[in-house]
Amino acid sequence: MPNIDKGLLHRAFSVFLFDSNKRLLLQQRATEKITFPDMWTNTCCSHPLGIPGETGAQLDAAVLGVKRAAQRKLEQELGIKPEQVPLDKFEFFTRIHYKAPSDGKWGEHEIDYILFIQADVDLNENPNEVRDTKYVSADELKAMFEQPGLKFTPWFKLICNSMLFEWWSHLGTAALDKYKGETEIRRM
Repeated sequence: MPNIDKGLLHRAFSVFLFDSNKRLLLQQRATEKITFPDMWTNTCCSHPLGIPGETGAQLDAAVLGVKRAAQRKLEQELGIKPEQVPLDKFEFFTRIHYKAPSDGKWGEHEIDYILFIQADVDLNENPNEVRDTKYVSADELKAMFEQPGLKFTPWFKLICNSMLFEWWSHLGTAALDKYKGETEIRRM
């Protein structure tokens, strides 16, 4: 948090994986996670590493880098093989800028690249990363938000409250194309 409070931020990504029935795969973060343990969130969220292929100063290179990082983390966290989530199937929507403390010591201050992918995948969850998973419809996710015992990551709540349900309603249609590739960073 001291670095975050100085204004330092980093690049992140949030993957929203939908199956062929347009259900969103959610994960509950493992209890061992440093930030936001045990909270429900989108399919996969993490950070690109400073390695070749996951970096880029220009938007196109940065988007390709987060797609590669997403493919890597989907396999590490959920056991999803890269061939089930090919790079060309990821759709970049926008970037959001947000800041959220976790426990007073840790938190996030990120430019978060939002990626969609529609694929039927095989899961083999890593228990050090993921406590639980479930596929939900939009209505089922809205009902989860009404359950007082459930907690959600701050970025996931921001995305859901601002953009997700609109995009989700157009999933699989040409109308979704108008939302893809927004270059402006949304501040939340």
